[in-house]
Amino acid sequence: MKRLIDFLGALVALGLFSPVLLVVAAVIRIRLGAPVLFPQPRPGKNGRVFILWKFRTMTSACDAAGQPLPDAERMTGLGRFLRASSLDELPELWNVLCGDMSLVGPRPLLVEYLGRYSPEQARRHEVRPGLTGWAQVNGRNAATWDERLRLDVWYVDHRNVWLDLRILVRTVAVVLQREGISAPGTATMPEFRGPMPNCNMENNRHAADAKDSPSS
Repeated sequence: MKRLIDFLGALVALGLFSPVLLVVAAVIRIRLGAPVLFPQPRPGKNGRVFILWKFRTMTSACDAAGQPLPDAERMTGLGRFLRASSLDELPELWNVLCGDMSLVGPRPLLVEYLGRYSPEQARRHEVRPGLTGWAQVNGRNAATWDERLRLDVWYVDHRNVWLDLRILVRTVAVVLQREGISAPGTATMPEFRGPMPNCNMENNRHAADAKDSPSS
């Protein structure tokens, strides 16, 4: 049922948002040049790598050594707007349609993070990654890595159609309010270097459960 909802939802969304996709693509082409889309390998279900598609939000500026400048220096005003409004994520509907992603699930992170997760954190890959997820409606990028990953694992253990619908509705509110767009003091999200020392995952699980209390 989840895969059917994902397929039909992505198909309808692509049709509805096709004018927006064309306008955003044209603006990026004029303001930032080519390429318009930013492809990047990301791990999906069971760690299988796929190509994720997003709209480009940064310039290609490099330093004297040919290395890309920090994200904060390459991020443009247009890029900040696209990220704040989540318009840069719209091409991922194609990933959902193809079956690489789901409408709801843990966000697909970088391939180089695969070897850095604790065994408990790695369980986030037991399901397809999503356009949005439980962590995205409970802090988004403003949450710490440990908070985000334990929320991802909480979703894996509690996922159902009704929870997915709840997350989709809450996602709309988060995007409209532009909450948690980036981590404090960064343009995007700092690199994940591994779980915190002496991290008690049982306590983390209880903390994630508390997020789902009626007061949240």
